[in-house]
Amino acid sequence: MSPEQEIARRRTFAIISHPDAGKTTLTEKLLLYGGALNLAGTVTGRKNQRATASDWMELEKQRGISISSTVLQFDYGGCVVNLLDTPGHKDFSEDTYRVLTAVDSAIMVIDAGKGIESQTRKLFEVCRRRGVPIFTFINKLDRPTRHPFDLLDELEKVLGIGACAMNWPLGTGPEFQGLFDRRSLEVHLFERTVHGAYRAPVKVGGLDDAFVKEHTMPASLAQAVDELALMDEAGHAFDRGKIDRGELTPVFFGSASNNFGVQLLLDSYLELAPPPRARRSGEIEIAPTRPDFSGFVFKIQANMNPRHRDRVYFIRIASGKFERDMQVVNTRSGEKVRLSNSMRLFAQDRETVDESYAGDVVGIVGNQDFRIGDTVAVDPTIRYAETPQFAPECFAFLHNPTPGKYKRFREGLDQLLSESVVQVFSLRDAIQRIPLLGAVGPLQFEVVQYRLEAEYGAEARIERAPWNVIRWLVAPPGGDVAALDLPSGVALANDGLDHPVILFPDPWPIAFFLKRNPGWELAEAPPGSFVVRESGAAA
Repeated sequence: MSPEQEIARRRTFAIISHPDAGKTTLTEKLLLYGGALNLAGTVTGRKNQRATASDWMELEKQRGISISSTVLQFDYGGCVVNLLDTPGHKDFSEDTYRVLTAVDSAIMVIDAGKGIESQTRKLFEVCRRRGVPIFTFINKLDRPTRHPFDLLDELEKVLGIGACAMNWPLGTGPEFQGLFDRRSLEVHLFERTVHGAYRAPVKVGGLDDAFVKEHTMPASLAQAVDELALMDEAGHAFDRGKIDRGELTPVFFGSASNNFGVQLLLDSYLELAPPPRARRSGEIEIAPTRPDFSGFVFKIQANMNPRHRDRVYFIRIASGKFERDMQVVNTRSGEKVRLSNSMRLFAQDRETVDESYAGDVVGIVGNQDFRIGDTVAVDPTIRYAETPQFAPECFAFLHNPTPGKYKRFREGLDQLLSESVVQVFSLRDAIQRIPLLGAVGPLQFEVVQYRLEAEYGAEARIERAPWNVIRWLVAPPGGDVAALDLPSGVALANDGLDHPVILFPDPWPIAFFLKRNPGWELAEAPPGSFVVRESGAAA
C-alpha cells in the first residue's frame, strides 16, 4: 500500500463530554465493537468486574473517573483508528485541550436526560475554533430523556451548529427498543446483555416488517414514523461538505452502557470522518502527504512504567512517514534527535512500532529534552504552533513532611512537572524553598500528591495558597522588578522559565497595581504564547 493510501485510511479523533455523560463507557464500547477488546469493562471498576481499558492509572480505577488522556490505536473496517480518550472533569481540561490539537475530528457525547452541559460547551468551542468536525452521540436513551427534537433544537440554539439526525430512536427509557437508520432505511432492534459486556444481539428489518411490529411497542413505532416524516420535511439534510467544515453535526442516538447504537456510530463515523488534514507552519500549509516526516509533541506522561521511571512523549505525526531510529531535528532547540525507542500505544500497553504515517500517534520512550509543543521534523524550518499555554487558576504549596526522603520527593516532583499539567513557581521573598504549584483545577494537586506517594514513595502535604489570579509582567524600558509597589495580598514570583509574574488573590487589585506602577503591563500568557481562558476562548 502506498504512503498516500496509508494516510487516507487514518482516523484520529477524541471523545469529549461533560463528566458523567458516558464518555469513557462509549470509549470502551467502541473498543469492543472495533475488535480491540473481547470483554467490555465498567467505568466504576466494581470488585467483581474489571476496570476500563482507557483508565490505566491506579487513581482513575479507584475514583472511576478519567484523570489523564489516553491513546488507543486499533485496526477496524480497513481503517487505522487512533482514539484519544480525554478527561471530562474541568480540573483536567488542560490535558483535554492539548489532545484536541492532535485530532482531526471529535465525537461529542451528550446525556439525553440533561442535554448540553457547561464542560461540553467549552470543549465544543475549542473544536469549533480549530475547525474540527464534530459528530454527536446522544447517550443514555435507556433512561428517562428529553424529547429528541428538543435535544436537536438545543444543539442548534446553544452551540450554533446544524444537527442532522442519522438515526432515530424507537421509544425512550424502558421502552427504548431500537433505532431506525435514516440512510439505510432499516430498523435495528437490540437485546440487552449482562452489564453490556458483550455485543448486543441485533435484528435488522424494515419499518413494515412483521417481526419489527411484533417486537416494538405500537405507540413507540407509530410515534417514530410520524417524527421521521417531520424530520424529512423540516430537518437538516445530510451534507458531507458542511460536516467537513464543522457547520453540521451528524447526530446518533443510543445507549453506550447497553451497546445500543454503538455499531451504527462506529461504522458511520469511520465512513464520514475526515482523514488527516493539513497543518500550518507559519504561513506555510504542510500537507499530510508531504514525503518528509514532521510531527509535534502534544503530551508527556511520566512514569507509565514505574520500574524504569521513563517518560513517554506522545507525538502526532503531521506529515510523511515515521521510521524507527530515524534522525530528526527538535526545531525549538536545533538539536538532532534519534527517535529510536518508538511505541504503538494502547493505554498502558505498548508494542514496538517500526513505521507509522501522518495521522498516527507514536510514543517515544526515554528522557529526551522534549517539551509540550515541540516540533520534530526532518526539515528544521518547520515549526507547528499547535499547543496552547494555560494560566493556572489555583495555587498550592507542596510540602515535604519527611526531610530524609527529600531526594525522592524532588526527583518525583521533577518527573511529574515534565508533563506540564501543573506548573511550578518560586516566590521572590520566600525564606524557605517550598514548591508553589499552579494548576487549572485543585484536583490536579491531589493527583500530584497521590502519584508522589504511590509511584515514588515520597509523602507530600498540600497547603492551599491565597492566590487565584496570575499575570505575567511586561516591563517598561529600564523597569526594575525590585522597585514595584505591590498592593497588600499580592505576591511577586517567577515561573518555571524564570519569567516574572504577579499573583493576585482575585481580579480586583489588578487595576490598583497598574495605577501604582505606571508603565508596567500585565499579560495573561507568558511571552511568545497564548492562553486558554476558563470560557474555552483564546486570549
